[in-house]
Amino acid sequence: MSAFLVDDATRTRASGEAHRRTREGGDGCQRPIRVVVAEDSYPIRELLTVILSSAPGVDLVAVCSDGNELRNAIADSPPDVVVTDIRMPPSGAEEGIRVAMSLREGHPEIGVVVLSQYAETAYALGLFDGGTGGRAYLLKERIRDSEELIGAIEQVANGGSVTDPLVVDVLIRARTRASHSRLASLTSREREVLAEIATGKSNTTIADSLVLTKRAVEKHVNSIFSKLDLTDSDHVSRRVKATLIFLDEQDDDHPDHPHGLPSARRATHPAARVRSSSTSHTPRRAGHPRSSRLTPGDQPTR
Repeated sequence: MSAFLVDDATRTRASGEAHRRTREGGDGCQRPIRVVVAEDSYPIRELLTVILSSAPGVDLVAVCSDGNELRNAIADSPPDVVVTDIRMPPSGAEEGIRVAMSLREGHPEIGVVVLSQYAETAYALGLFDGGTGGRAYLLKERIRDSEELIGAIEQVANGGSVTDPLVVDVLIRARTRASHSRLASLTSREREVLAEIATGKSNTTIADSLVLTKRAVEKHVNSIFSKLDLTDSDHVSRRVKATLIFLDEQDDDHPDHPHGLPSARRATHPAARVRSSSTSHTPRRAGHPRSSRLTPGDQPTR
């Protein structure tokens, strides 16, 4: 994974030393780790509250139910660690990742533990963008074991990093797939056009959506067909074949998500509807090895 760099190890170690210094009291003893929690699910939010309120060495200073409350809590009294869900109101999108990225710039001393229902490649890469120091990605099933959660909080508070083993597996598979992907030869613009084709749009509609001329779209479409070695047959058109290839690779990017592609995109194209009726995905469950941890003194590997 590209975030595991030698220079990042140095920054992580220095960051951890700074974090420890800021929590030292006048007698040389460390004060409790100040934690803010953000989770929109009431049962999980209550479970986190119970675990962290009773944890020695942890001071739960705020519990939030959405991204706006989380940002306000951080602004009012910056914590040592933020424990956050990924998908929360108000956007319903990756609020937790956005907060983590903004903290990297505005409050690099604040650690972040992200909790996710599924191991998502894009979320992991977004969280670790800029370095792994002071960042943790855990599946929500891990909070059943309070020691896992408390351990992750302690690690990121000291500048270390914790990555759920399933997330590591997903990142490794993503790198392997990228090297063998049939879409690897496509340019970024061709990938955008292919994604539009997969929603069932015509060339004219794609041109309007991507602010291109119809002729430019036609050139991109022909290039896609050529690079994917697609030919028309009596039964299946090249657009449908290209769509099926795109959907296959998109589903592989989300092996632990029960829907693979976002439902809106899957349902739009006829090929997607036919394909989805015979394909299902179930998330991996508990019973996996403990999370891998990178302490500030460890040498991360690429």
